[in-house]
Amino acid sequence: MSEDNMSKLKVGITLGDSNGIGIEVAMKAIGVPEMMDLCVPVLYGSSRIVSYHRNACNLPGFQINHTKSAEQLKTNMPNLIECIEQEIKVELGQPSKQAGLASFIALEAAVRDLKAGLIDVLVTAPINKDNIQSEQFHFPGHTEYLESATGEGEKALMIMCTENLRIALATTHLPLSQVFGALSIEGIREKLRMFNAALTRDFNIDKPRIAVLSLNPHAGENGMLGNEERDIIMPAIQQSLDEDDVQCFGPYAADGFFGARHYRRFDGVLAMYHDQGLTPFKTIAMDEGVNFTAGLPIVRTSPDHGTGYDIAGQGIANESSMRHAIYMAIDIYRNRKRYDEAHQNPLPKLFQDRGRDNVKLDLTKGE
Repeated sequence: MSEDNMSKLKVGITLGDSNGIGIEVAMKAIGVPEMMDLCVPVLYGSSRIVSYHRNACNLPGFQINHTKSAEQLKTNMPNLIECIEQEIKVELGQPSKQAGLASFIALEAAVRDLKAGLIDVLVTAPINKDNIQSEQFHFPGHTEYLESATGEGEKALMIMCTENLRIALATTHLPLSQVFGALSIEGIREKLRMFNAALTRDFNIDKPRIAVLSLNPHAGENGMLGNEERDIIMPAIQQSLDEDDVQCFGPYAADGFFGARHYRRFDGVLAMYHDQGLTPFKTIAMDEGVNFTAGLPIVRTSPDHGTGYDIAGQGIANESSMRHAIYMAIDIYRNRKRYDEAHQNPLPKLFQDRGRDNVKLDLTKGE
C-alpha cells in the first residue's frame, strides 16, 4: 500500500464504560482539526450516551456523521456507528451492568468491522472488567478477549508503551498468588520471542535489546530469597540468546533497575507480573502511556488509564493518553506495512552470526 493510500486510516474507537471518562477523552482527542488531517475517526456507541457526556462535560461541539454501518462513513468528519439499540441509563461515576453491556456491544461491533476490513485499527476506551462479564464476555480484559476473537491461533502480548519506554508482561491479569506457578522457561522464551518480533516489526527497531526483570527481591540473592531466577528466568534468557537470537539480558532487580533509570539503555523491558511493570510505567509515562496488544493480526491500542469514575462527567479528564493511543495505532499499522513489504521476498541468509553479548550487562559500567 502506498503512503498516500495509508495517509488517512479508519480508526475505530470504542467508547468503553458509559459511566466513566472514555467518551470524554475520546471526544476531546478527536475534536481537534489536526486529527482529521491524519485519520478518519470511527466511534462505536450511542449518540444519546455521547450527547449526555458532551453536555455534562461541556465539551465543544463539532459535526459527527451518524450511521449504522461502517460502509457509510464520511472521510471529512468523525463518524459514530450507532450500535447500541438498548436503552442504557447513564449514571456517571457508578459501575453498573448496563454500562458493562454498552461497552461490550460497542467492542463486539468494532471487532466485527475490524475483521471485515471496514476499519484499519482499533483503539479501545477503558472498560470495567467486572461489570462487562457475561455469557458473551468471560475474559479478564481486552487483551484476552481480542486474542480469542481475532488471534487466529496466535497469542497476545500486552506491551505498555511511550516513545522511549516499552514494558511487556510475562504474566498479565493473574492474582499474585498464581504468578509463581505460571512462570516457566518456555513461557518466558515465548514472551521474549513475541516481544522481539513486535519491537522489530511494529516499532521498527533493528536487533532490539530487551531487559528481563527478576521475580524476587534483589534478583533472589543467589537463592536466599527465591530460586525462580536461577531455575527459570536465567535459563530462559540463555536459551533465548542461544536458540532464538533474541538479544535479552538480566535478570535485573526491578527497584534498582527503574530507580537508576537503566531502562533507558534498552529497547524493551519484560516484567514478570502486572504491577511490577505497570507501577513504574505509569509513574514514568505520566499522561502519555499507551497499552498495545502485540502478537495479533490486528492493531489495537488503548489509553493506559482506567474508567476514572471519580472524575467522570466533570470535564477534567486528560485526553493525552487517548490521543497518543490513536497516534501509536496509526504508526504501528504503517510500520507493519513497511516491514511486510520489505520482507516479501527476502534474500537467503548466506552467513551465520557469530558471537553474542554476555547474558547480563553490567549496568554499573558505561557502554
